[in-house]
Amino acid sequence: MNRNMLLPLFICCTLVSCNSNAPEQYFGKAVLNCNFLYGFAGYELQRDLATPSEKLVDEKTLATAPMKRAEVVKNKLETVESNFEKVKSLPVTDDTKEMLNASIALYEYVIPVYKNEYQQLATLYDNGAAADKIATMEKGMTDTYESKFLQLYNAVLTSGKAYASKHGIQVREVNPSPASH
Repeated sequence: MNRNMLLPLFICCTLVSCNSNAPEQYFGKAVLNCNFLYGFAGYELQRDLATPSEKLVDEKTLATAPMKRAEVVKNKLETVESNFEKVKSLPVTDDTKEMLNASIALYEYVIPVYKNEYQQLATLYDNGAAADKIATMEKGMTDTYESKFLQLYNAVLTSGKAYASKHGIQVREVNPSPASH
């Protein structure tokens, strides 16, 4: 083999190795991004809808206005779907299978609720529905979805911690579980 052939082979090997997902990348996409779901069917997301963020409405005066609740849900859903696509794009290995399956199951559980019930709840808020009607819907969502969400979320955390430990990834829990509130 001549020297001219070694260079393309070396470049090819380098490109392949750069394209592989490091354990930290797997952990970040499959586990850390799930932190964005924290508070699903619970107090945190209800609070976000009750007191939405402000948005800039006039660049000249820097005037702001509360975001419509539909915008809050739309933005949340876009981020959740983007994160889900990142997880689904990761190659499954024997080492990552449990963690990826747990993460995928969690996303598959929450996305339809964002598309349906959270959109409906946002509409109630945006249309000025009575507080008791909003509270009833929020309670129904919590009663219906929180328990299964916590089960799936904790499965992601458990499999993620095991994966992190196996690969020497330092993990520090700030809130050990959404149920701690």
